[in-house]
Amino acid sequence: MAFTFALPDARRIRSYFLRLPLATRILILIITAFYIAHLFWPGITQWGALIPQEIGISSLYRLNTYPLLHASALHYALSTLTLLPLLDRFEADHGSLPTLLLFTGPFGLLPGGLYTLLARYVFHLSAPVLGASVWVFLLLSSEAIKTYKTNPYFVLREIRIPTWTTPLALALVISFLVPRTSFLGHLCGALVGYLWGLGYIRFLAPPEWVLRFVEGKLDLLGRLPHYVSVDQKTYGRYGVLPSTNVGEVRVGPGRGTLGAVEMGVGGGGGGGGQRLGP
Repeated sequence: MAFTFALPDARRIRSYFLRLPLATRILILIITAFYIAHLFWPGITQWGALIPQEIGISSLYRLNTYPLLHASALHYALSTLTLLPLLDRFEADHGSLPTLLLFTGPFGLLPGGLYTLLARYVFHLSAPVLGASVWVFLLLSSEAIKTYKTNPYFVLREIRIPTWTTPLALALVISFLVPRTSFLGHLCGALVGYLWGLGYIRFLAPPEWVLRFVEGKLDLLGRLPHYVSVDQKTYGRYGVLPSTNVGEVRVGPGRGTLGAVEMGVGGGGGGGGQRLGP
């Protein structure tokens, strides 16, 4: 029996990458730049990794640098490929400016700080952690809350399982299947994602009136290609969209996102005792 495999459509893949929004491009580019720098300067991993016992006033930068660093090519590839569609969707929902501010600030600081406190004072862990998978679990958990509101359960052999638990199950499976991953680090990212999805930490994003003022003053929508305005109901994804009254057809606020996200994190290589993930 002959087996046939459907090859990915190169034109659709190229079109997807060409339409990626601005903040997603910038964050993926920064992660890639750090990985390339790691190839020429391996010490950058130790410099920027989250090491609970070394966090102090002079090393607080680690709370924001650890998601940008990866220990191996496989670790980098898996993290970026799983992060890309999730980050694209988040930016489409919230805009480019909030996405940049959140992912270069509290979305690294909060899970990193929580992990540091638990690792240092509760579990007494000292292994360094790094990797963008903390953002993957943050975004997965936020999406899981959205899914739970519309589809609270899925049924597995007549057992009703809450859909919000999916990221936790994934973190548990990965901790068993992938060596040197940090289950605690993934849980910290997931917790922050749950808090964001439930609305408890939405105050971390700047008020919309401030964002609109900045966008209008600097004309970001007109000057920056692929910029996503915070006011999507007015401007759509890439600016004012055409509309037509024929048959009451309306142009929506932007393109859709991937129908399915391949989820997985991990890595190989990287110094002994180093955890990937975090």
